This record gives sequence, C-alpha cells and structure tokens, in this order.
Amino acid sequence: MISHTIKLGGTASSITVGPVAHGLMMMTGSPVPISDEQAFESIKAGVDALPPGTKAFLNSGEFYARDFGTGNLQLLSRFFAKYPEYADKTFLSVKGGMSRQPFGPDGSMECLRASVENIQNALGPNKKLDLFEPARIDRNTPLETIMNNLVTLLKEGKFSHIGLSECNANTLRKANAIYPITAAEIEVSPWAYGDNQKAVISTARELNITVLAYGPLGKGYLTGQIKSPSDIPEGDFRSHFTRFKEEYFKANWALVESLVAVAEKKGVTPAQLSIAWVASLGPHMLPLPGSSKASRTLENLQAGDIELTPEEVKAVDDIIVANPVVGDRYFGQSDEEAHLWA
Repeated sequence: MISHTIKLGGTASSITVGPVAHGLMMMTGSPVPISDEQAFESIKAGVDALPPGTKAFLNSGEFYARDFGTGNLQLLSRFFAKYPEYADKTFLSVKGGMSRQPFGPDGSMECLRASVENIQNALGPNKKLDLFEPARIDRNTPLETIMNNLVTLLKEGKFSHIGLSECNANTLRKANAIYPITAAEIEVSPWAYGDNQKAVISTARELNITVLAYGPLGKGYLTGQIKSPSDIPEGDFRSHFTRFKEEYFKANWALVESLVAVAEKKGVTPAQLSIAWVASLGPHMLPLPGSSKASRTLENLQAGDIELTPEEVKAVDDIIVANPVVGDRYFGQSDEEAHLWA
C-alpha cells in the first residue's frame, strides 16, 4: 500500500490523489496493441495500491490513438463499463481542444464544445470527465476568450475542473486570475528542466496549482533500458523525436549513466529516481509517467514513497548542470511551431 498522497490544486483542493499519476497514452499509441485485459490490470493495480479515500489520477487525451482518434477514451469506456465501482476511485483528466485541419490548438467555443462533447460521448455513461485541458494554448485566440469559454462549459456541467497544458508562467497566472486553475501539465524530468519549467513550478506553487509533470522518465530514455536508437520498436513515435536520433542519443547518454549510478547507490530503479526527483521539486508536484503494465504502474507509484535526502537531490541537480541536454523536445521545431510555452 502506498502511504504518500497529495491534494490537488484550484477548485479540486478537497480531492486527495496518489503521489504519482498514471498516463494512459501508450495503451493505445503503441505500434503493438495491448489487450484490454493487460490495460485494465494496469489501471486497477494503481487504484488498488492507494489508501482508502484516495483517488488515482488518470491522464488521457481525445486524440491518444494511432489514428489520432478516441481509442484511448473508448478503452476507458470499456474499463468503466466492466468495473463501474472504479469510477469514483479515479480522477480523470483529458486533453482536447485541437482542430483537425490543420491539426493545432483552437480555443474557440465551437472547437472546445465539440471537443468536450466528443470526449464524454467516447467515455460513455459510467465515468464523467473530471478535468479538461486544452492540449495546447491557442496563440490566435485571446486568453480571456479561451478561459471564458472553458468556464461557460464548466458551468454547463461538461466537466468539473480546468487545467492548462504547455503554458508559460505568465499565461498560468493570467488564466488563474480569471478562474482557478487546478493543474498545469508540462514536461518535467532531469532532461527537461529549464527556465520555463522552473518558472511554471514556482508560479504554480504560489497559486496553489498542481503541476502535472509529464515525461518524468524522458519518454523512457532516462530508465537506461533504451541503450541505442535501434532499441526503439519499429513504428514507435519516439523514433521521430530529435533526442532519439543517433547523434543526440549518444551525446545525452552520460546523463543517463550518472543517474543510474545514483539510483544504484540509493537501491532504486533509475525510473524511480527520476520520479522521486520530480516529486522533490515541491508538494504540488504530481509526476505523470505512462504505463501499460501492472508491474510498471506499481514501480512508478512506489516512487511516490521514496524520500530523497538533500544530498541525493543535489547529486541529481549537479548531474543536470554537468550534462546539458542536446536536442529539442520534439521534432526539430521551434517552441512556437510546436505550440509549446504559450
């Protein structure tokens, strides 16, 4: 049983969740599909390991499937149909609000309404959308308009809490002044910890907003189990990412080797070390690794009970400083092209 818990921020401050969230994307994004049975056991394992009254934080997306459709939500629909008693034991966050042609953020009421209705239709009757996040900030729509649209939909009962994703600290502050933000989802890990991350983390702590820290394992790179680009399965989306290209992969490997050494000394896995380090950045931090196996879900969740000493935190901090990461976070695009830090 996991002992640590955290309180969510914003309008969800009365809700207690486990110390590590569960990202579901690869359950329907992997080139090799997994069975419902395997996916369901992975979700159940995370829920069942938590203290009574504590919810498991699940994170999905309207487009989390190989065809960018609602396959992930349909999987959840089947899960909650089979295990309806788990609906109240989970807190579900879903990203949406992306136009299809061209694919990109759209903060208009038309797009946001269609998105949340599509999400709920795919989820079915057994689970309500708890928190909705525009997956990216629409730079072409005033923030006030986006927030007012979200508040309107919230008051209509489409969802219960508002989150933002890939926002910068100033946007987070301005949005929260319009309506309390429950969570800000940004990438945070030992290879994604720059000025933008630090500013959002600091601002969110000040404003009582949970930081939903996705990618704490560097998309699997920081586990040390992917030793070269050839270890990435054929058809895996990571093969397209800049940092997984041969020259960047090799340049960043010293970071992994150093983290592995600290993890071995601590007696934990490199994945658990990375998750525990993200959690150490503040009581409002909620690491969000992905998992499609029950064993991995439990390994990740157990990291929420790992306490790093100040010396161990400093050791990881020193490794980050000594090993500057080479390559951008996605596909060789600028932040604006990738709709990051808006």
